[in-house]
Amino acid sequence: MKGVLVLENGRQFRGELIGSSDWSYGEVVFHTGMTGYQEILTDPSYAGQIVAMTYPLIGNYGINEQDFEAKRPWLTGFITGEACDSPSHFRSKVTLHEYLAQHGITGLTGVNTRALVKTIREAGSLKGYVLPESRLAEAEQFQYPALPRDLVQMVSTKEMRRINVGGELHVVLLDFGAKENISGSLARLGCQVTIVPAGTSFEKIAALQPDGIMLSNGPGDPADCAEYLPLVKKLAETYPLFGICLGHQLLALAFGAQTGKMGFGHRGSNHPVQDLQTGKVWITSQNHGYSVQEHGLPHGLVVTHRHVNDGTIEGVAHQSLPAFSVQFHPEACPGPQDAEILFHRFLAGMKERKGSQLVSST
Repeated sequence: MKGVLVLENGRQFRGELIGSSDWSYGEVVFHTGMTGYQEILTDPSYAGQIVAMTYPLIGNYGINEQDFEAKRPWLTGFITGEACDSPSHFRSKVTLHEYLAQHGITGLTGVNTRALVKTIREAGSLKGYVLPESRLAEAEQFQYPALPRDLVQMVSTKEMRRINVGGELHVVLLDFGAKENISGSLARLGCQVTIVPAGTSFEKIAALQPDGIMLSNGPGDPADCAEYLPLVKKLAETYPLFGICLGHQLLALAFGAQTGKMGFGHRGSNHPVQDLQTGKVWITSQNHGYSVQEHGLPHGLVVTHRHVNDGTIEGVAHQSLPAFSVQFHPEACPGPQDAEILFHRFLAGMKERKGSQLVSST
């Protein structure tokens, strides 16, 4: 069936519908990764967004049962230059088209993605509809409302769950839309991970007796998450804390920094970031449309990482507390694992605190 993407600036991009034949709406963003589409489809950070893949062929290894970041896809639409309908991989169970159809996600293939990306880069963030071409006459009446403000509540877990019970160190992960591989990375390093809903109180978290706190990634505008900032600040003042992506932004906001929307964001698995302490450059996986702002950065926070291409802040640390955060994804999935050392840094902070507690109790 013929389909079309209609952007709020009036531009239209035609193709063939895959997955659901219903219309979909969201913020249109692009991802520059060559692979990892299954993880992208199920990353809760993409809630409310239509994702366009810049690599021309997507779906060539199908969809398997192992590489999900959540139990269901959270994006509202998926756009490709070409969608492979005959994947070849020993783990593949269904095609991209079949997976999108199973979950009611509208896809569009055969799109001139180079022209689409150029449009987004020049115009900035745009909202749009993917719909059957037969409904194009309705486009003049379309409204382009802002995305929902409660995206975190939509994607956050509704009940507490534990992974790797009995691990040496106990991490409580606040789920703002966490990818499975964040908790998986901690578990592989020997940690017990307790995943709790975003709105869990400090008292309930303290009752779990954690050694450290992880603030997860998540969707939407960090400014819409003001209700969590007092909790984040109190946790950072009490436990070793590590924030990723949205968690990074919330840590910065909790201590008085500001965030702002980027023109078209960073979404891909090849973003160079410099560690300002060592001077080393890491290639990182990123997915964010907001960043911590340079102006108004509070005295207590120091910048630890910067994006090599545009100089944006990619990491901060508190000067007197064992709390730090990064804008990129050290767990990758998909992407390089250059920044995996940050998990080890977090573990070292927890072990140091645990050791000092043992000494003080003797």
